[in-house]
Amino acid sequence: MQVILKEKIRNVGSLGEVVSVKPGYARNFLLPQGKAMSANKENLAKFESYRAELERAANERLAEAQARAEKLQNITVSIAASAGEGGKLFGSIGTRDLAEAITAQSGVVVGKQEIRLSQGALRQIGEYEVALGLHTDVAVTLKVLVIAE
Repeated sequence: MQVILKEKIRNVGSLGEVVSVKPGYARNFLLPQGKAMSANKENLAKFESYRAELERAANERLAEAQARAEKLQNITVSIAASAGEGGKLFGSIGTRDLAEAITAQSGVVVGKQEIRLSQGALRQIGEYEVALGLHTDVAVTLKVLVIAE
């Protein structure tokens, strides 16, 4: 299915590109989220008329993400959790817990969808590197220290 992207989407394309995607991805994600519009002559003409406005909004989002990244640079977040023998946590620390801790300790609002846990939920005491995807072009790595209560 051919769609016109209204914003840059990782591994798909950037603003204004006409790309081919699977119909289910377009119908279930891109179109309902307002991230794309179907590619036909009417929509191409309509898109060109407000392209500058979309580019301005995209640049504002990028600048805001870069400002947030600068504030989060070189921050270490510590989280206290109940742990048993050998440093294994009772439960785990997921993206929601990390987002709340980062927001509380840094003052920068971070959503759970922005946190990238490559190794899955944190289940041991220790120091971890957690990636934040604040924008498709802006990524930050934080140190997270999990300590026992």
